[in-house]
Amino acid sequence: MKSLKISRPKLQFELVLVIAGLALVLVSPSMLVRSQSTSDAALNAVRASDQMDRAGKSKVPGQVSAAEHMRRAGIYMANRAFAPAREHWQAVLAEFPSDTNVPAAIFGIARSYYQERHYDEARQMYERVAHDYPETKEGREGANFAASALLRMGKGAEAAARYAQYLDKYPNGERVDTAHLNIVDGYREAGRPQDAILWIDRTRQKFAGTPTETSAIFARLRLDVAIGDWNHAVQSADELLQKPINKASNTTADEVLYLKAHALERAGRIADAVRFFSMIPDNLDSYYGGLATSRLAAINDSTGKQRATERARSVQAAIDRAGSEYPAAFGAQVAREAKKRALDPRLLLAIMKQESQFKANAKSPAAARGLLQLTTDAAQKYAGRAGVKVTDESLYQPATNIAVGAEYIAELSRMFAGLSEAIAASYNGGEDNVTRWLGRTNQSDAGVFTAEVGFTESKNYVFKVMSFYRAYRQLYDANLNRR
Repeated sequence: MKSLKISRPKLQFELVLVIAGLALVLVSPSMLVRSQSTSDAALNAVRASDQMDRAGKSKVPGQVSAAEHMRRAGIYMANRAFAPAREHWQAVLAEFPSDTNVPAAIFGIARSYYQERHYDEARQMYERVAHDYPETKEGREGANFAASALLRMGKGAEAAARYAQYLDKYPNGERVDTAHLNIVDGYREAGRPQDAILWIDRTRQKFAGTPTETSAIFARLRLDVAIGDWNHAVQSADELLQKPINKASNTTADEVLYLKAHALERAGRIADAVRFFSMIPDNLDSYYGGLATSRLAAINDSTGKQRATERARSVQAAIDRAGSEYPAAFGAQVAREAKKRALDPRLLLAIMKQESQFKANAKSPAAARGLLQLTTDAAQKYAGRAGVKVTDESLYQPATNIAVGAEYIAELSRMFAGLSEAIAASYNGGEDNVTRWLGRTNQSDAGVFTAEVGFTESKNYVFKVMSFYRAYRQLYDANLNRR
């Protein structure tokens, strides 16, 4: 889930940000919160300090320095305790209006609202820091993230216009490459494909020969598929396959081959589709290879069906050999909670394996706890439905964690009509993002949806969870009995 087990690099500014599809970290001397800031000990320490400082008062007292407010806010934020983090940032604004930490405090408030998905409140604060401190890094980032908030609010055209303003004001800004790509997404989500194509072409010209150009071609391929321009989709795929595909492009050769084969199949070029589906290797860890094998089995072509049979047997043998790597850990609890909610317990196990490797005491840098890596704020939303009460500590208890996690996954299953890829993507990258990505596909094909997943980490998360799920389905029945 937004276990958000996101492996984010540490730069110098400790504000973890998400921009329309990219995880970023900024650094500011005013928010030096070390990696241990997400530890339970650090969180408990700042809570104790606040209690002592208040001494019965209703507000944080003024004798706390601006730097200390920032330190405590950073620890709260790292643990997704948004309200107390904002309390400290607001104290900086109220008590130290001329302090150098003020831009970072405004930005922190905006970011806290953003992570709570209160996007309009976030937009207003991002606009404030952009307007009041335009020459600071926080001001530049505020201008960029105001656009991102609009995109999350479903205002694609407004977001695109706001990104364009950012480009006009900061032509050498840190986010000019992603701003171009986000304008493309904004117009796509606004149902304006011709404007999206215009910006794809502009992006390619400006960033020719870079991974950003590759990302722009990939955006065109996805757009071609979405609007059913099968001939141009094949052309876009061929162009991509002739270029080195950098990790920054958020795609792979297998994914491009799959989209090409999909386009060929939809265009009625079955023999060509079989050939290109067959080019995607299938193995224990190959998401698109598995999808390709399924398509080969479904296509009305004897060669395709024969290849599908051969590929499936090879992967089945590999899964059997690796069977010990897929335990039905906490099987009775998982099966019980899944059955209550008409979920496949094997999907829960696949998510649990990816989230924590079945370690009940696991905690991520994003303050996600326990087997299914639940954050306290998210867990509290579903605890009532699950019939339990949650605290930071109780999320380390398997029974509580599994019950709440199953309830959350059941909600995602209802939202996304049981599409396993969408469930996995939303568990890691947020259901609001998945709603946007699904809306761009115009199709029901799982591989087409996964290609739209905008965060590289979330896409890789889907790949891993679906590979695990494939193995669990082969090794266990729906009651978690070993086959």
